[in-house]
Amino acid sequence: MRIVLDPEPRTAEEIFSPADHRYLLETHDVAAYPGGSRDAFYADHLPGCDILISQQPMDTARLETAPRLKAIFNVETNFLPNIDYPTCFARGIHVLAPSGVFALPVAEMGLGMALSLARGIHSEHKLFLDAEERYGLEGNHDAELMTGSQIGFVGFGDLGRALHALLPGFRPAAVRVFDPWLPDAHLQRLGVTPASLEEVLAKSRFVFVVAAITTENAHLLNAGNLALMQDGASLILLSRAAVADFDAVAALTKAGRIRFATDVFPKEPVDRQDPIRTMPNTLFSPHRAGALHSALKEIGRRVIEDIGQIEKGLPPISCRRAERETVMRLRSKPIEKT
Repeated sequence: MRIVLDPEPRTAEEIFSPADHRYLLETHDVAAYPGGSRDAFYADHLPGCDILISQQPMDTARLETAPRLKAIFNVETNFLPNIDYPTCFARGIHVLAPSGVFALPVAEMGLGMALSLARGIHSEHKLFLDAEERYGLEGNHDAELMTGSQIGFVGFGDLGRALHALLPGFRPAAVRVFDPWLPDAHLQRLGVTPASLEEVLAKSRFVFVVAAITTENAHLLNAGNLALMQDGASLILLSRAAVADFDAVAALTKAGRIRFATDVFPKEPVDRQDPIRTMPNTLFSPHRAGALHSALKEIGRRVIEDIGQIEKGLPPISCRRAERETVMRLRSKPIEKT
């Protein structure tokens, strides 16, 4: 198999373990982008390319120069609107992203954030550092147990399911899910209760926001529906910042109505003087929930697994496939390294 390798903004060393990288180079004819003119590099190598590991634009003209192409792996892990998807679907070219590698790391972080909001772990730590600690019951006057509580999800893809799998030990009284892309019966088979967005917000003590950003759900969480949340309930944002109206969230945290944790922000890096840094009743993480070396190395492992599937004439199973019905509705931002 002829493979064109251009993983920028990631690097081969970042996403492949030494053993996996060596295996890829020893078992396939790999042309790695050396820098310089991409147009020239792609003009030279796309005609003989079977597998493309790249998130560079692949418009109609470029695809026409790649008659042998079987699959495009986006190892940045987002489906970007820079590919002629209809042509790929028509020619049977798989467009793949190993996005599931981040589900468990982000899920664990989300669970930790929820527990910290519920028990004031981060806030009491800060008070202790400031020599203002509150001992015993005094430091727990607004704390609550997560065990036995009502839990809600906004979205229920890989991340939602990974987080749900961590919850049985907390014996939730109910787990409600709002996901308009999934049928109710499917959600029920996964052991959760389908619900409207309003029900999830109004009835949950902990709301995990794990929905991808699409053409339809920017500011899905807004002043109107966030006002339905219970006093002291926790909102944990783990997927994409654009799903929530941060001004509306800020208003509720300042009023002491809800507790809020987020791993993502409308603009990253966050400006040093951004007023978001002064929001009370909050827990911040600088978009690091999924950024583990082990998760990044899993990207390469899954790519190699699916290359093997394609070589055997079998469908890829380790990476997520772009779907013709939804891919052009996704609006994730490309990652930026700082």
